[in-house]
Amino acid sequence: MAPTTLHLRSETKNLERRSALSPDVAKALLQAGYQINVERSSARIFKDDEFAAVGATLVPEGSWREAPSEHIIVGLKELPESDEPLHHAHIQFGHCYKQQEGWAQYLSRFARGRGVLYDIEFLTGEDGRRVAAFGYYAGYAGAAVALMAWAHQLSSPGTELGPVPIYETATELEQSVKKSLASAISHNNGQQPRVIVLGALGRCGTGAVDFCLAAGVPESSILKWDMAETARGGPFPEIAASDIFVNCVYLGPTRIPPFVTYESLSQPGRKLRVVSDVSCDPNSENNPVPIYTEYSTFTKPTLPVEVKGDGPEMVMVSIDHLPSLVAREASIAFSKLLLPSLETLNRRSEEGVWLRAQKVYEENVKKLPREYAP
Repeated sequence: MAPTTLHLRSETKNLERRSALSPDVAKALLQAGYQINVERSSARIFKDDEFAAVGATLVPEGSWREAPSEHIIVGLKELPESDEPLHHAHIQFGHCYKQQEGWAQYLSRFARGRGVLYDIEFLTGEDGRRVAAFGYYAGYAGAAVALMAWAHQLSSPGTELGPVPIYETATELEQSVKKSLASAISHNNGQQPRVIVLGALGRCGTGAVDFCLAAGVPESSILKWDMAETARGGPFPEIAASDIFVNCVYLGPTRIPPFVTYESLSQPGRKLRVVSDVSCDPNSENNPVPIYTEYSTFTKPTLPVEVKGDGPEMVMVSIDHLPSLVAREASIAFSKLLLPSLETLNRRSEEGVWLRAQKVYEENVKKLPREYAP
């Protein structure tokens, strides 16, 4: 029997440097009997030679479209917009199971092509928990960009934060932000920023808190809120009284009271300058941070938030691929978590994690509007 082939595609999203597979995980899969094809990519954090060195087969960029239909296409971010039917099984973040903008058109491509979407967000174990996520480094990077934005406001008031630099390691990022903070604090009467993190006990929130500490923000200046603190329901005046708000609460299927509103942020005495919404789903009606309607990017990392009142200028960070800021560390950690599930792909018709993911896919296909139904 021919080995199961995994085809790692190159990412097309601007400044997406992460990889669903690291060279070490590719090596482990090769040793487990899989064939690993890796598209060449100049943007990926791992060099092509790193994959070739462990025995993976390098193939042309974008060649997944012509790959045999039984090959499994592995990626991270969603594919570029198109009406092209999709004939393969794809492992990726689809961002279409919560009826986000454009969900039906995207999902219908798999249904019309008789492919399948194994959405990484919905790969779960028997306990219902996700088997792999970028949560820790999403929070870590979200806090980093928030601190950059706060420091820029203090050091260069009235000007827009420029593109976020590319860092090769997390250590480089920490050192850069620490230096920016030191300069900004001198313009803030020697005061450190007060940071409030919602969802602080989860993986994402832990990453946000850890970055703040690594950048030199003292623990006494970090408010770590989780379910106990938010149980009374928002909006929360404590957010407006902080300098930076990092939201790490996972966006669920049901609506909850908003954490902030335009009204709550327009009250006298607001200190809040920067909101970093790591969960980042501006088009969802369940968004608990309903003060923005679009994504920011690494090239334009902040968006203005127009609020009334006597507070300082306020900006929003809403980048939807934050872990790319620390692409190497994030990719290594993620692919290690995903490896045990990938090793069972050769029996995915009988293996729990893939059967569960296929069931979620099929349930969502049934929800397609008639004009998109296969």
